[in-house]
Amino acid sequence: MLKNTTQDIEALQGKKFDEQLSRRDFIKTTSLGTLGVGFATCSDAIKAQAIKTDFEGIEAKEDTVSYQDSKLPIYVAYPKNAKGPLPLIIVISEIFGVHEYIADVTRRFAKLGYFAVAPEFFYRAGDPSSMGTMAELYSNIISKTPDIQVLRDIEAVIEWSKGKNINPNKIAVNGFCWGGRIVWLACERVEKITTGIAWYGRLSGEKSLNNPTHPIDGANQLSAPVLGLYGGKDTGIPTQQVEKMSDLLKVQNNNIAAKNSKFVIYPNSGHAFHADYRPSYNPTDAKLGWDEATKWLKLQGF
Repeated sequence: MLKNTTQDIEALQGKKFDEQLSRRDFIKTTSLGTLGVGFATCSDAIKAQAIKTDFEGIEAKEDTVSYQDSKLPIYVAYPKNAKGPLPLIIVISEIFGVHEYIADVTRRFAKLGYFAVAPEFFYRAGDPSSMGTMAELYSNIISKTPDIQVLRDIEAVIEWSKGKNINPNKIAVNGFCWGGRIVWLACERVEKITTGIAWYGRLSGEKSLNNPTHPIDGANQLSAPVLGLYGGKDTGIPTQQVEKMSDLLKVQNNNIAAKNSKFVIYPNSGHAFHADYRPSYNPTDAKLGWDEATKWLKLQGF
Protein backbone atom coordinates (compact mmCIF):
# COMPACT_ATOMS: atom_id res chain seq x y z
CA MET A 1 0.00 0.00 0.00
CA LEU A 2 1.35 3.45 -0.92
CA LYS A 3 1.40 5.73 2.11
CA ASN A 4 0.73 8.88 0.11
CA THR A 5 -2.39 7.40 -1.47
CA THR A 6 -3.64 6.37 1.97
CA GLN A 7 -3.22 9.96 3.18
CA ASP A 8 -5.11 11.34 0.20
CA ILE A 9 -8.00 8.95 0.71
CA GLU A 10 -8.27 9.58 4.46
CA ALA A 11 -8.21 13.35 3.87
CA LEU A 12 -11.10 13.11 1.42
CA GLN A 13 -13.02 10.46 3.31
CA GLY A 14 -12.73 11.70 6.87
CA LYS A 15 -12.38 8.07 7.99
CA LYS A 16 -9.55 5.65 8.54
CA PHE A 17 -8.37 3.91 5.42
CA ASP A 18 -9.62 0.47 6.49
CA GLU A 19 -12.89 1.64 8.08
CA GLN A 20 -16.05 0.02 6.76
CA LEU A 21 -18.17 1.97 4.29
CA SER A 22 -21.93 1.79 4.15
CA ARG A 23 -23.99 2.18 1.00
CA ARG A 24 -25.04 5.56 2.32
CA ASP A 25 -21.40 6.62 2.64
CA PHE A 26 -20.73 5.97 -1.02
CA ILE A 27 -23.74 6.45 -3.27
CA LYS A 28 -22.06 6.95 -6.63
CA THR A 29 -21.91 4.43 -9.45
CA THR A 30 -20.02 4.45 -12.72
CA SER A 31 -22.55 2.91 -15.07
CA LEU A 32 -23.79 5.16 -17.87
CA GLY A 33 -27.08 6.69 -16.85
CA THR A 34 -25.89 7.52 -13.34
CA LEU A 35 -22.89 9.78 -13.90
CA GLY A 36 -23.10 12.80 -11.65
CA VAL A 37 -25.75 11.21 -9.42
CA GLY A 38 -25.16 11.38 -5.66
CA PHE A 39 -22.26 12.59 -3.58
CA ALA A 40 -19.39 10.30 -2.69
CA THR A 41 -18.81 9.81 1.06
CA CYS A 42 -21.22 12.51 2.11
CA SER A 43 -23.52 12.84 5.13
CA ASP A 44 -26.90 14.54 4.84
CA ALA A 45 -25.74 17.45 7.01
CA ILE A 46 -22.67 18.14 4.89
CA LYS A 47 -24.57 17.60 1.65
CA ALA A 48 -26.73 20.61 2.52
CA GLN A 49 -23.71 22.93 2.12
CA ALA A 50 -22.93 21.74 -1.39
CA ILE A 51 -23.26 24.20 -4.26
CA LYS A 52 -26.01 23.26 -6.70
CA THR A 53 -25.56 24.67 -10.19
CA ASP A 54 -28.76 24.74 -12.25
CA PHE A 55 -29.16 23.92 -15.94
CA GLU A 56 -30.39 27.31 -17.12
CA GLY A 57 -28.61 28.40 -20.28
CA ILE A 58 -26.60 25.21 -20.64
CA GLU A 59 -26.90 21.71 -22.00
CA ALA A 60 -25.71 18.89 -19.73
CA LYS A 61 -25.78 15.23 -20.62
CA GLU A 62 -23.93 11.94 -20.65
CA ASP A 63 -22.10 10.63 -23.66
CA THR A 64 -19.47 8.07 -24.60
CA VAL A 65 -16.07 8.45 -26.20
CA SER A 66 -15.37 5.33 -28.26
CA TYR A 67 -11.81 4.56 -29.30
CA GLN A 68 -9.94 1.32 -29.90
CA ASP A 69 -11.70 -1.17 -27.58
CA SER A 70 -12.77 1.47 -25.08
CA LYS A 71 -16.11 3.16 -24.44
CA LEU A 72 -15.29 5.93 -22.01
CA PRO A 73 -18.33 7.39 -20.20
CA ILE A 74 -18.28 11.18 -19.96
CA TYR A 75 -20.43 13.92 -18.45
CA VAL A 76 -20.66 16.91 -20.78
CA ALA A 77 -21.87 20.47 -20.19
CA TYR A 78 -21.76 23.46 -22.53
CA PRO A 79 -23.63 26.74 -23.18
CA LYS A 80 -26.81 26.63 -25.24
CA ASN A 81 -26.74 28.36 -28.62
CA ALA A 82 -23.04 29.13 -28.30
CA LYS A 83 -21.49 30.59 -31.45
CA GLY A 84 -18.08 29.19 -30.66
CA PRO A 85 -15.71 27.71 -31.19
CA LEU A 86 -15.50 27.14 -27.43
CA PRO A 87 -12.48 26.42 -25.24
CA LEU A 88 -12.45 22.83 -23.94
CA ILE A 89 -11.97 22.08 -20.25
CA ILE A 90 -11.48 18.47 -19.16
CA VAL A 91 -12.54 18.04 -15.52
CA ILE A 92 -10.59 15.30 -13.73
CA SER A 93 -12.14 13.85 -10.59
CA GLU A 94 -10.72 12.75 -7.27
CA ILE A 95 -10.64 9.02 -6.47
CA PHE A 96 -14.45 8.80 -6.40
CA GLY A 97 -15.02 9.38 -10.11
CA VAL A 98 -17.82 11.42 -11.64
CA HIS A 99 -20.22 11.94 -8.76
CA GLU A 100 -22.48 14.93 -8.14
CA TYR A 101 -19.75 17.34 -7.09
CA ILE A 102 -17.70 16.72 -10.25
CA ALA A 103 -20.81 17.04 -12.44
CA ASP A 104 -21.63 20.33 -10.72
CA VAL A 105 -18.12 21.69 -11.34
CA THR A 106 -18.53 20.70 -14.99
CA ARG A 107 -21.74 22.74 -15.17
CA ARG A 108 -20.02 25.67 -13.45
CA PHE A 109 -17.48 25.78 -16.26
CA ALA A 110 -20.28 25.59 -18.84
CA LYS A 111 -21.94 28.59 -17.20
CA LEU A 112 -18.71 30.50 -17.83
CA GLY A 113 -18.87 29.75 -21.54
CA TYR A 114 -16.68 26.66 -21.76
CA PHE A 115 -17.29 23.23 -23.25
CA ALA A 116 -16.61 21.02 -20.22
CA VAL A 117 -16.14 17.25 -20.14
CA ALA A 118 -15.71 15.00 -17.08
CA PRO A 119 -14.50 11.50 -18.06
CA GLU A 120 -15.14 8.45 -15.86
CA PHE A 121 -11.57 7.13 -15.85
CA PHE A 122 -12.27 4.27 -13.43
CA TYR A 123 -14.99 2.51 -15.41
CA ARG A 124 -12.79 -0.34 -16.62
CA ALA A 125 -11.89 -1.46 -13.11
CA GLY A 126 -15.44 -1.68 -11.77
CA ASP A 127 -18.03 0.12 -9.66
CA PRO A 128 -16.51 2.06 -6.73
CA SER A 129 -19.83 2.00 -4.86
CA SER A 130 -19.58 -1.78 -4.52
CA MET A 131 -16.42 -1.52 -2.40
CA GLY A 132 -16.80 -2.25 1.31
CA THR A 133 -13.86 -0.15 2.52
CA MET A 134 -11.60 2.54 1.17
CA ALA A 135 -8.79 -0.03 1.21
CA GLU A 136 -10.84 -2.17 -1.18
CA LEU A 137 -11.54 0.87 -3.33
CA TYR A 138 -7.83 1.49 -3.63
CA SER A 139 -6.78 -2.11 -4.26
CA ASN A 140 -9.60 -2.95 -6.68
CA ILE A 141 -10.12 0.35 -8.51
CA ILE A 142 -7.50 3.06 -8.01
CA SER A 143 -4.40 0.87 -8.14
CA LYS A 144 -5.68 -0.80 -11.32
CA THR A 145 -5.99 2.48 -13.21
CA PRO A 146 -2.58 3.17 -14.81
CA ASP A 147 -1.41 6.72 -15.45
CA ILE A 148 -0.73 5.87 -19.09
CA GLN A 149 -4.34 4.71 -19.58
CA VAL A 150 -5.70 7.92 -18.06
CA LEU A 151 -3.51 10.02 -20.36
CA ARG A 152 -4.71 8.01 -23.36
CA ASP A 153 -8.29 8.65 -22.29
CA ILE A 154 -7.56 12.38 -22.14
CA GLU A 155 -6.09 12.24 -25.63
CA ALA A 156 -9.21 10.37 -26.79
CA VAL A 157 -11.48 13.07 -25.35
CA ILE A 158 -9.48 15.72 -27.20
CA GLU A 159 -9.75 13.74 -30.43
CA TRP A 160 -13.51 13.25 -29.86
CA SER A 161 -13.91 17.01 -29.35
CA LYS A 162 -12.80 17.70 -32.92
CA GLY A 163 -16.33 16.87 -34.02
CA LYS A 164 -17.75 19.45 -31.62
CA ASN A 165 -17.79 23.24 -31.45
CA ILE A 166 -14.30 23.36 -29.93
CA ASN A 167 -11.28 25.62 -30.37
CA PRO A 168 -8.37 23.15 -30.74
CA ASN A 169 -5.91 25.79 -29.54
CA LYS A 170 -7.65 26.27 -26.19
CA ILE A 171 -7.67 23.00 -24.25
CA ALA A 172 -7.34 22.94 -20.46
CA VAL A 173 -7.34 20.27 -17.77
CA ASN A 174 -8.71 20.96 -14.28
CA GLY A 175 -8.36 18.32 -11.59
CA PHE A 176 -8.84 17.73 -7.87
CA CYS A 177 -6.64 15.58 -5.58
CA TRP A 178 -5.99 12.40 -7.65
CA GLY A 179 -7.04 14.47 -10.63
CA GLY A 180 -4.72 17.30 -9.64
CA ARG A 181 -1.75 14.97 -9.97
CA ILE A 182 -3.05 13.87 -13.37
CA VAL A 183 -3.24 17.52 -14.46
CA TRP A 184 0.50 17.88 -13.94
CA LEU A 185 1.24 14.64 -15.80
CA ALA A 186 -1.05 15.62 -18.68
CA CYS A 187 0.60 19.03 -19.00
CA GLU A 188 3.93 17.23 -19.20
CA ARG A 189 2.92 14.57 -21.72
CA VAL A 190 -0.19 15.51 -23.74
CA GLU A 191 1.00 18.01 -26.31
CA LYS A 192 -2.42 19.42 -27.32
CA ILE A 193 -3.15 20.71 -23.82
CA THR A 194 -2.55 24.44 -23.49
CA THR A 195 -2.93 24.94 -19.72
CA GLY A 196 -3.85 23.18 -16.49
CA ILE A 197 -5.30 23.88 -13.05
CA ALA A 198 -4.20 21.46 -10.31
CA TRP A 199 -6.12 21.56 -7.05
CA TYR A 200 -4.02 19.93 -4.29
CA GLY A 201 -2.58 17.31 -6.61
CA ARG A 202 0.29 15.20 -5.30
CA LEU A 203 3.67 16.24 -6.68
CA SER A 204 5.92 13.41 -5.48
CA GLY A 205 5.77 10.16 -3.54
CA GLU A 206 6.21 6.43 -3.75
CA LYS A 207 6.08 4.82 -7.17
CA SER A 208 4.49 1.69 -8.61
CA LEU A 209 4.13 -0.10 -11.93
CA ASN A 210 0.97 1.88 -12.74
CA ASN A 211 2.34 5.13 -11.28
CA PRO A 212 5.98 5.05 -12.40
CA THR A 213 6.63 8.79 -12.17
CA HIS A 214 5.30 11.84 -10.37
CA PRO A 215 4.94 15.46 -11.51
CA ILE A 216 8.20 16.56 -9.92
CA ASP A 217 10.07 14.01 -12.07
CA GLY A 218 8.91 15.70 -15.26
CA ALA A 219 9.13 19.36 -14.29
CA ASN A 220 11.58 20.01 -17.11
CA GLN A 221 9.16 18.44 -19.60
CA LEU A 222 6.19 20.68 -18.85
CA SER A 223 4.64 21.77 -22.15
CA ALA A 224 1.69 23.79 -20.77
CA PRO A 225 1.68 26.20 -17.80
CA VAL A 226 -0.07 25.00 -14.65
CA LEU A 227 -1.81 26.88 -11.85
CA GLY A 228 -1.36 24.93 -8.62
CA LEU A 229 -3.84 25.58 -5.79
CA TYR A 230 -2.79 24.04 -2.47
CA GLY A 231 -3.72 24.10 1.22
CA GLY A 232 -1.10 25.22 3.70
CA LYS A 233 -2.43 22.75 6.28
CA ASP A 234 -2.46 19.76 3.91
CA THR A 235 -0.69 17.02 5.89
CA GLY A 236 -0.39 14.79 2.83
CA ILE A 237 1.20 17.46 0.64
CA PRO A 238 3.46 19.57 2.88
CA THR A 239 4.16 23.16 1.91
CA GLN A 240 7.83 22.23 1.56
CA GLN A 241 6.90 19.84 -1.25
CA VAL A 242 4.99 22.57 -3.07
CA GLU A 243 7.87 25.01 -2.63
CA LYS A 244 10.33 22.43 -3.95
CA MET A 245 8.27 21.99 -7.12
CA SER A 246 7.89 25.75 -7.47
CA ASP A 247 11.64 26.30 -7.15
CA LEU A 248 12.33 23.54 -9.65
CA LEU A 249 10.02 25.10 -12.23
CA LYS A 250 11.61 28.53 -11.80
CA VAL A 251 15.05 27.28 -12.86
CA GLN A 252 13.84 25.71 -16.11
CA ASN A 253 15.29 28.60 -18.12
CA ASN A 254 14.56 27.04 -21.50
CA ASN A 255 10.99 26.02 -20.63
CA ILE A 256 8.45 28.82 -20.94
CA ALA A 257 5.58 26.67 -19.65
CA ALA A 258 7.50 25.79 -16.50
CA LYS A 259 8.55 29.36 -15.80
CA ASN A 260 5.01 30.65 -16.40
CA SER A 261 3.44 28.19 -13.99
CA LYS A 262 2.15 29.53 -10.68
CA PHE A 263 1.37 28.28 -7.18
CA VAL A 264 -1.10 29.73 -4.70
CA ILE A 265 -1.08 28.37 -1.14
CA TYR A 266 -4.07 28.93 1.15
CA PRO A 267 -2.62 28.88 4.69
CA ASN A 268 -5.93 28.30 6.47
CA SER A 269 -6.96 25.24 4.43
CA GLY A 270 -6.03 21.59 4.35
CA HIS A 271 -6.56 19.03 1.62
CA ALA A 272 -9.75 19.10 -0.49
CA PHE A 273 -10.74 22.63 0.55
CA HIS A 274 -12.82 23.05 -2.63
CA ALA A 275 -14.81 19.82 -2.10
CA ASP A 276 -18.12 21.25 -0.89
CA TYR A 277 -19.45 17.80 0.02
CA ARG A 278 -16.61 17.14 2.51
CA PRO A 279 -15.86 18.32 6.07
CA SER A 280 -12.59 19.69 4.64
CA TYR A 281 -14.50 22.32 2.63
CA ASN A 282 -13.41 25.90 3.26
CA PRO A 283 -15.95 28.13 1.49
CA THR A 284 -13.78 31.24 1.69
CA ASP A 285 -10.70 29.63 0.18
CA ALA A 286 -12.80 27.60 -2.26
CA LYS A 287 -14.18 30.85 -3.69
CA LEU A 288 -10.75 32.47 -3.72
CA GLY A 289 -9.35 29.43 -5.51
CA TRP A 290 -12.18 29.39 -8.04
CA ASP A 291 -11.68 33.09 -8.74
CA GLU A 292 -7.95 32.43 -9.16
CA ALA A 293 -8.72 29.59 -11.57
CA THR A 294 -11.07 31.66 -13.73
CA LYS A 295 -8.58 34.55 -13.83
CA TRP A 296 -5.89 32.08 -14.85
CA LEU A 297 -8.00 30.81 -17.72
CA LYS A 298 -8.57 34.35 -18.97
CA LEU A 299 -4.84 35.04 -18.68
CA GLN A 300 -4.24 32.00 -20.89
CA GLY A 301 -6.65 33.38 -23.50
CA PHE A 302 -9.67 31.25 -22.61
